Amino acid sequence: MADHRDDAATQFSRELLARVKRLEIRTSHLADDLFAGSYRSVFRGRGMEFSEVRRYYAGDPINSIDWNVTARMGYPHVKVHIDERELTVLLVVDASGSVDFGSGDTSKQELAAEVAGLLTFSAMRNNDKVGLMMFTDEVEKYIAPDKGRKQALRIIREMLAHKPESPGTNIGAALEMVSRVLHRRAIVFLISDFHDDAYLRPMSVAAKRHDLVGVRLVDPTERAMPPAGLVEFEDAETGTHRLVDTSSAEFRLAFEAALAARREEQDTEMTKRGVDIVRVDTDDSPVDALVRFFELRARRAG
Repeated sequence: MADHRDDAATQFSRELLARVKRLEIRTSHLADDLFAGSYRSVFRGRGMEFSEVRRYYAGDPINSIDWNVTARMGYPHVKVHIDERELTVLLVVDASGSVDFGSGDTSKQELAAEVAGLLTFSAMRNNDKVGLMMFTDEVEKYIAPDKGRKQALRIIREMLAHKPESPGTNIGAALEMVSRVLHRRAIVFLISDFHDDAYLRPMSVAAKRHDLVGVRLVDPTERAMPPAGLVEFEDAETGTHRLVDTSSAEFRLAFEAALAARREEQDTEMTKRGVDIVRVDTDDSPVDALVRFFELRARRAG
């Protein structure tokens, strides 16, 4: 029996290593080629770092004059600052039961891993610190932000290997943990399908302290339900079952409208709190969605 367990563990380790390698190759390549530059231009550093004092030239802002040096030297000097480029990025990833779903080739869970990989390698290329928090109805894993390829591979490995302890969702608890563990301003990507309520208050607190971006994961059936006849639906988080007739056009339209209204209401409330939202569909390229977001945000900032 022990040998059988050892063989199974070895096989799992090999499969996990292969999955990590595949995701590293795909996401690292895409991060390099498609939007590493956009990442750098959109997310500025924590502030301005002092560089030098130099002589004043016409056109320099008056409020940059260093009056102590000016008095000592006898003619105006200004302080020169540069962007402090090092950022801290935290990926807060929903691992609940509703994310472990996919009607096509890619599940929301797999999409979350790819989005996290793209953002991880973008941060790594920019020499930024990156960390991971995975949550269900409580925070199940936390990896403090750090730099380098070893950290990036650890984040990918932990995401792919993680087995959730609960099917539930509590976004508020995750955001409260974010506010406790991050003491300096950071970029926080909240990757979730947002099948939850009662998280707006902790979201407001987190958004005031950090640059908070919500990455919404959407399956095609959450946009348009196919007419598949009688279908038994199971709530992935509560386990409850319900038999519905999806051949009814009236039911499908009502279902789609309810989901769309819920997403719109959530997006409106998050936007009010200063949270940016990126929608990523399982049947679309996450790279395209992130590039569109980066370009839109760069135009807005410019």
